[in-house]
Amino acid sequence: MNAAIRCLLVLALLLGGCARGDGQPASPASHCHHEQFEGAGFIVCAPPKATSLRLYAARRDQPPYRHFRDLGLSGTKIAFAMNAGMFGLDGRPIGLAVADGKAVHAINLRDGGGNFHLKPNGVFLVRQDGRAEIVDSSTYRASSDIILATQSGPMLVIHGQLHPQFDADGESRNMRNAVGIGPNSKPVFVITEDPVSFGKLARFFRDRLHAKDALYFDGSVSSLWDPADGRMDDFTNLGPIIVALR
Repeated sequence: MNAAIRCLLVLALLLGGCARGDGQPASPASHCHHEQFEGAGFIVCAPPKATSLRLYAARRDQPPYRHFRDLGLSGTKIAFAMNAGMFGLDGRPIGLAVADGKAVHAINLRDGGGNFHLKPNGVFLVRQDGRAEIVDSSTYRASSDIILATQSGPMLVIHGQLHPQFDADGESRNMRNAVGIGPNSKPVFVITEDPVSFGKLARFFRDRLHAKDALYFDGSVSSLWDPADGRMDDFTNLGPIIVALR
């Protein structure tokens, strides 16, 4: 074998392995990363853009989405997915839900017990122009330009202030997930890696992520699907789910 042929063979091998080093295409990067705050772990997920978000919330005439696998979506199309909003025993939303610009459930302003009714609760919404907002449920106004909305509670951060009923670090500790609006007006989703109080979660959004508003999603059912990291939580039944597409 002459020198020219040997050089061509070496070049072919190098080019064939440059995608990932083993001849396979490079894996997509995760849209989530890990952070530590006040001795607890948090996973922070940012969608490619707000308009890449989709809400899956079942109407009365639809079977509910109880697990990520029920969405029927390929992991190659998913940046991440997370449970997002209060729901009843049947897995359907009990508060406002707007999916693809269509109302699935009306706003819920009733009083009651539990986290959802620890007023103020709030609505996370995305408009057609890509603006993402979190608003107090009592001030929410329906609009034709809202393409996604989900109601949950309580609000964690309200115009830069912590919820007035939170202790600094209360005794109720749980795995929790939530959404906030960062200083660039872009949404950021968080799920904890350790049991934390409402106060600590709220401070993480305000002090670390500099979120002006943040809304709690859930506790014991908090679940994440991060295909790039090989994670798909499947330990409990879910309700409404937010998906960030690539």
